[in-house]
Amino acid sequence: MGFGGISLWQLLIVLLIVVVVFGTKRLRSIGTDLGGALKGFRSAMSDSEEEPDEEKQKLNEPDAKFTETQTEDRQADHNHTS
Repeated sequence: MGFGGISLWQLLIVLLIVVVVFGTKRLRSIGTDLGGALKGFRSAMSDSEEEPDEEKQKLNEPDAKFTETQTEDRQADHNHTS
């Protein structure tokens, strides 16, 4: 028994058919492209693991700087207009 009920001989026959249909050059280029895609995916995943530290720092920073007098003035203006 092989993978999921497929024997080794069945896998070899499927591999032989794929080689005959696509050819070795095309399979080599597909393998190269697939390897490059996996490498890019891994590097993107490692980059995204490093970014949350920077994002956490940005979240801790205030969006705007307010002083006590500015907020008191706005509250006073709001109370006078209401």
